[in-house]
Amino acid sequence: MRSAALCAVLVLGAVALADHAQAQSKKKTPEGFQTKAQNAILMDPGADLVLFEKEADAQIVPASMSKLMTLAVVFRELKAGRIKLDDSFVVSEYAWRTGGAPSGTAAMFAPLGDPILISDLLQGVAVQSANDGSIILAEGIAGTEEAFVKMMNDYGKEIGLTQSHFVNSNGLPAEGHVMSVRDLAVLSKHLVETYPEYYPYFAQKEFRYRDRFTFRNRNPLVWADIGVDGLKTGFLKESGYGLVSSAKRGDQRLILVVTGLQNKNERESESRRMLEWGFKSFKPFRLFDEGQKVSDALVWGGEKHYVPLVGDGEIDLLLPTSATGAVSAEIIYNGPIKAPIRKGDQIATLRVSAAESSATNEIPLYAGENIASSNFAMRGIDSLLVLAFGWLL
Repeated sequence: MRSAALCAVLVLGAVALADHAQAQSKKKTPEGFQTKAQNAILMDPGADLVLFEKEADAQIVPASMSKLMTLAVVFRELKAGRIKLDDSFVVSEYAWRTGGAPSGTAAMFAPLGDPILISDLLQGVAVQSANDGSIILAEGIAGTEEAFVKMMNDYGKEIGLTQSHFVNSNGLPAEGHVMSVRDLAVLSKHLVETYPEYYPYFAQKEFRYRDRFTFRNRNPLVWADIGVDGLKTGFLKESGYGLVSSAKRGDQRLILVVTGLQNKNERESESRRMLEWGFKSFKPFRLFDEGQKVSDALVWGGEKHYVPLVGDGEIDLLLPTSATGAVSAEIIYNGPIKAPIRKGDQIATLRVSAAESSATNEIPLYAGENIASSNFAMRGIDSLLVLAFGWLL
């Protein structure tokens, strides 16, 4: 980790931003790097930084990659205690015919009418991409697949998926069943960070079921020794070959989504190449130590006129390996900030970029101390100062 001394140019300005919705606007494709994928995104979830993107917001047919949303709903139900891993769901005729043996699609061949453990169903979906397993889970949790799909759409909106709409639980062809690769990356980040107790299902290489079937993980990169521990493959004629990958090396994790590739070999080689590029081309730099003040933000109606801003622990940036350490930065918040303020309240965002990269780091900043409300007279003085000089003092 490089020290803050390497940041030779650091300009911190308090900037009023009435509409921060554009903070994650489209980023430029790094010069000199291209991909065969029709749609792609590579992100570092820890730094909340997109390293590369290509048509990342276009709605695509996600195929089985949308099963990640199905599993997210199941994981949420497990974490909430509404279901348990050793509970069982019965295989309905609809699940058996639509996604099981008669369907001719990826299945775990759950017998019609049998009770199946949720733990087995999860392995069937994560390892084998079982369409019958997805429907069985959906019906077991919500009563009908239709009701479960509503849960998927509601949960997707809750976690910030903006280009996704789900029609079924398994990703089989259906009009209006769409996602974007950016949404798939956001969903994958959510799975990694919110459900660490269930995330290892995605790294499981094999699943032996009923002593009759041994299913091998369809994600080829799980078998490669490159740090990949998830997440999901997808293929339909309409969308080509796709893959959502998550890889960790040391303290750094990358999430990659590609789709629209021509065959399995191209999907594997292109995903491997993009992950290697990401790990080699970007490295973390230390900007501020834990507890170190980044700047101050103006306070209205407080016992103090400014509140110190700090990060949540150490503040690290992800910059190109060729970076000189020269960065530009700005602090963005809607101000002035009204007292009272509690230590730990999120106040602002630190936006940092390097001359060598079009990518931008966006880091939350928090109040470093409590600021109590002032008396009526002091609030009146603050109001006069704002009217006279504006709030950027």
